[in-house]
Parts: sequence; C-alpha cells; structure tokens
Amino acid sequence: MDLQVLPLAVTMMAGPQIMTAIILVTHRQAVRMSLAYLAGVAIAAVIGTAIARWLAGLLGGAVTLGKPADPGSVGALVQVALVGLLIAFAVKNYLGRETSEPPAWLGTLLDAGPERAFTTGLLLILVMPTDIMAMLTVGVHLTQHDLPAVAALPFLVATLLIAALPLLAYLVFHRRAVRAMPRVRDWMNGHGWLLNVVVCILFIFFIL
Repeated sequence: MDLQVLPLAVTMMAGPQIMTAIILVTHRQAVRMSLAYLAGVAIAAVIGTAIARWLAGLLGGAVTLGKPADPGSVGALVQVALVGLLIAFAVKNYLGRETSEPPAWLGTLLDAGPERAFTTGLLLILVMPTDIMAMLTVGVHLTQHDLPAVAALPFLVATLLIAALPLLAYLVFHRRAVRAMPRVRDWMNGHGWLLNVVVCILFIFFIL
C-alpha cells in the first residue's frame, strides 16, 4: 500500500463533491440518500483509479515514464502538464468569481431519490476534471513506483471517508448537524469559486 497518494483524496472530494454530501444530509431521507451517494462515489473511485493505473501502465509500456526524481522524465512532464491545467482552471474560477453560481442540479437534490444520489456520486467522480486529474496522478505515481492498483487502497479509503464526513457528523451530532448543515450548505453555494481555487492550489501542492 502506498501512503504518498493519500493527500490527493482531499482534492477528490473538495468542491461540488463535498457540497453534494452536505446537501444530502439535509434531505428528509438523509441516511438513505447519503449511503446511495457514497456507494456511487466508492464505485466510481475504484473504477476510475483502476482505469488510470491501466492507462499509465500502457503509457509506461510505450514510453519510459522514468524515475519520480527525474524532472525530465515523461511521468514528471505529465505531472507538469496537470499543474498547468490546474493553474488555468484556478485563474478561470477567480476571474469569474463575481458571476459564479452553484450548479443548477445541486438545488434539485433535495427532491431527488436514492437512484439520483447514486448516479450523482458516480458521475461527480468520473467526469469532474479535478477528479480525473487526481486519479491520473495516482495512476502515474503507481506506475513510476512499479506498484499494483491495490496500492491505491489508502487513497480510495480516504476519499470515501472524506465523502462520508457530513453523514458521520449527522449521525454523531444529529441535532447540531441538522442546525449547522443548512448554513454550511448556503455558504458553500455562495463560495463555490473559492472552493475550486483552493482545490487547485492543494492539488498543485500535492503534485509538486
């Protein structure tokens, strides 16, 4: 198992992913909806990371990725490219902060059912650019260190644990969580751009 990829779990869930988890614990069927969402997140993270490791393995078979400490290696260049994309994404979010609005689908989750929660968890991991980049980074890292996909288990467990934090708070501190979560939800809805910028900065820090 490889603990070096563990911090990337933070970037997997920061942004709309954790906002969704918070919104779902304010649902009238909070536990059922949250568990469905977590199931979607877990399945998507496992599938996405396995595909990323496979793709990195294919790339490594065609082109030598090199050692992690070699700044001129293909693996290092892939990571530099990811950093460049993240910087562009962060700048875009900052410049658009005045007109930034939360995704319209977030507001519909309170009227949704478990199937929608499951699908949302699945898609948020598999199609979000930052999550795709995180899983690709894990795949490249494992390939460079000649580690199997199972070495990403700490990363997957940490991702699921972070996703489950709102539900755990709801179960442990039920009354306080019920009062606090709507306020947290409203704040995050109004500061989505800031969350995205923080995610990008964290991701860049972890890669470098």
